[in-house]
Amino acid sequence: MRVLLLGANGQVGFELQGLLAPFAHVDARSRSDLDISDSGRLREVFKTVSPDLVVNAAAYTNVDQAEREPELAEAINAGAVRVVADECRSRKIALVHYSTDFVFDGDASAAYCEDDAANPISVYGHSKLNGESIVADGALSLVVLRTAWVYSLRRKSFVSTMLRLMASQDVVKVVDDQVGNPTSAFDLAFATALIVFESRRDPYRWFLERRGVYHLAGDGSCSRFEFAKAILELAPGPLKARAVEPISTDAYPLPARRPKYAPLDCAKAKATFGVTLPPWRQSLARALGTLA
Repeated sequence: MRVLLLGANGQVGFELQGLLAPFAHVDARSRSDLDISDSGRLREVFKTVSPDLVVNAAAYTNVDQAEREPELAEAINAGAVRVVADECRSRKIALVHYSTDFVFDGDASAAYCEDDAANPISVYGHSKLNGESIVADGALSLVVLRTAWVYSLRRKSFVSTMLRLMASQDVVKVVDDQVGNPTSAFDLAFATALIVFESRRDPYRWFLERRGVYHLAGDGSCSRFEFAKAILELAPGPLKARAVEPISTDAYPLPARRPKYAPLDCAKAKATFGVTLPPWRQSLARALGTLA
């Protein structure tokens, strides 16, 4: 089984390299060796690698910078996805593509299911939804995995940012009116690898039979404030911070709007693939335990 992994140095892509390797030949491409917005180069890679499956973990993910660079966000999150989709369709290649809770507006009163109406409120959200729309159009052997609040310690994330602030400030202020699913990059990659493993005998047919959008994120939800409190509580070693204080989103304005309430209901992925991610606090404790 040959897997073309795009975005190999990102949070999820980095973890996927090792998790896919035991049962697949992985051709891992990072941004430094493949600019996926270069359609000619991207098509050439398909011709050279001739994969059975593509895992697209590449994306423009700087939510605030996307407000200043909408064309670049669109080029990576939608334009490059169109090329990937075209190549997968014409060559009968299976595709796993990641999306985000930012496709929703966050005005819900219950966790979002896959069939709930998307209504992004940021450039980033719009670009990711456009990417979803592209891969949804046509007879693709495809699974879209929508996830949320992905973090790791090796790249900039909410967790690594909180640790940096807690090391230098007595009190850290965090918004308490944004709710979602904290998701460990390792857990998401591990679940993806389990899904891919099941498809290994005939990836194209297997994914074609299960084609669709699935939510896959950390089990349970919390506010950003609750997430930060857990980081302070569970982090090993001395930190300067002694408290986390709640503030409203309005008190901490950023260029891009965030969905205020956007937990993802992941029951469909569990029913279809038999996978579910661990409770978010358990995953956070495990991640922070690596620092001890």
